[in-house]
Amino acid sequence: MASSQTTDAEAPAWGGFAALGTFADFATTTPEAIVEAEAILRDELAAIDRSCSRFRADSEISRAHRAGGYPAIISPLLTKVIQAALEIAEQTGGAVDPTVGTAVIELGYDRDFADVAAGCPPEMIPPKAAPGWRCVELDSDNCILRIPEGVRLDLGSTAKAFAADQAASRIANATGAGTLVNLGGDISLAGRAPAEGWPVGLALASRTSPEDADVVVAVWTGGLASSGTSVRTWKHGDRQVHHIVNPATGMSADTCWRLASVAAPSCVAANAASTAAILWGDTALWRLSQMGLPCRLVRNDGAVVVLGGWPQDTGISPGFAGKVV
Repeated sequence: MASSQTTDAEAPAWGGFAALGTFADFATTTPEAIVEAEAILRDELAAIDRSCSRFRADSEISRAHRAGGYPAIISPLLTKVIQAALEIAEQTGGAVDPTVGTAVIELGYDRDFADVAAGCPPEMIPPKAAPGWRCVELDSDNCILRIPEGVRLDLGSTAKAFAADQAASRIANATGAGTLVNLGGDISLAGRAPAEGWPVGLALASRTSPEDADVVVAVWTGGLASSGTSVRTWKHGDRQVHHIVNPATGMSADTCWRLASVAAPSCVAANAASTAAILWGDTALWRLSQMGLPCRLVRNDGAVVVLGGWPQDTGISPGFAGKVV
């Protein structure tokens, strides 16, 4: 990854708050920019929640679901997120498909995850394949969306990464400071990074304390995302399930990977690749090598594979003061 460095002597300022069912961490290379950074990030997250949340009856996507298969006028923001989700579906050969919404709901993830984890009904609805992203009609020029009746979109993953990219860019432009935004493992960088890069620890859970991270990497630009199957899990019926759903089966992905971390030019691209890696299973090694993206994959038995120039694991540097993905 190319570096865009700053020689600022001051240590970056960090902040954070709960948002979108996860935690938002953010940092600026200029400490006095941190207050404005938080205001901008909160504004971006509120906008993405109003547009894309399937847990809000008043969100734009919920209103589009209620349109009964008829076209709906949507905002430019929702248009961009859905366009990104459809492009990702095409680029990943349908592995990362936004039409898994109904399957996710039928697995029990029909409300905020804290409530899902507290307990799901024992009944299991037989899983069905997702209808497929090609059934969604989007006129991006005129902001018109048509979702077939009965189809539900799950934009959570793409929307979160999109929000990270938008917020980081807006903060850097407004404050002139190098910026990091981390939304539950979806990281976006903008502006000039610290001279030694942004230190980011990797672990299965994004709220892991820095000293307990598996490894730390330095990142200067673009995006970094991690997807895993070990944290957002719950019991539904007699099965242990997780939130990454295979559109071909309607069930949680049966995969050889418990964590996939990918660096890319944007957080949206990194998140798409890390999620796809979980769904691709063993073929992820070949597919990601063809994409040329730096990545670190952890098998279910703990074995680590790195590709695309990702450095070999060297542990945690003394004095690590970054954040854990």
